[in-house]
Amino acid sequence: MMTKLTAADGHEFDCWIEPAKGTRRGGLVILQEIFGVTDQLKGVAARYAEQGYEVAIPALFDRQRRDAVIPFDTPLVGRDLMLASALDQTMADTAAAVAALAANGGKVAVMGFCWGGGLALRAAQKLDIACAVSFYGTRLPTYLDSPLRAPLLGHFGTTDDHTPPEVLKQVQDYMPDIQVHMYEAGHAFANDARPASYVQDAAELAHQRTDAFLAEHLGA
Repeated sequence: MMTKLTAADGHEFDCWIEPAKGTRRGGLVILQEIFGVTDQLKGVAARYAEQGYEVAIPALFDRQRRDAVIPFDTPLVGRDLMLASALDQTMADTAAAVAALAANGGKVAVMGFCWGGGLALRAAQKLDIACAVSFYGTRLPTYLDSPLRAPLLGHFGTTDDHTPPEVLKQVQDYMPDIQVHMYEAGHAFANDARPASYVQDAAELAHQRTDAFLAEHLGA
């Protein structure tokens, strides 16, 4: 269901909440690609809710344009909204989602895809969270100015031109504690609504590794 949250600066924004199924094991904030809070991302939330996590997807574009869900075949629209966003504001919105889940008890993790994957790395540097997971995070050199405060797991494709080997090496040199897994795939390999990039075997393995990582660090 969609609810409203308020960031520390007073900004009110939409946030999709997927209630935990069965015994609640903690909270998980999922950070969007440049396409907004899509049905595909809600499907990811449902997957993790089935495992007992209460999931929140903050609408990070609400500061630029309310109700922005961008079709996958018009990425330039989403890119422009992303470029218009301010990092401190997206972190404030992420922090509000983390706080909303933490208020219900247990530890909270942050997971992100593409743009959100980079923001998940930032959350591991700046927010009070148990851990973070980055699926093919982008703009990573932007964030190489602070040490990690929380464990970070990264999933990347070997042919992803958004995060080429030299960039990934730069990240690993700066934060050697990051756990990185590589997959024979390109960008967006875990997005099952984008058949041109989706690689089922890689996606399933990445989610299995994420399951174990979350269980370890959320204590569930």
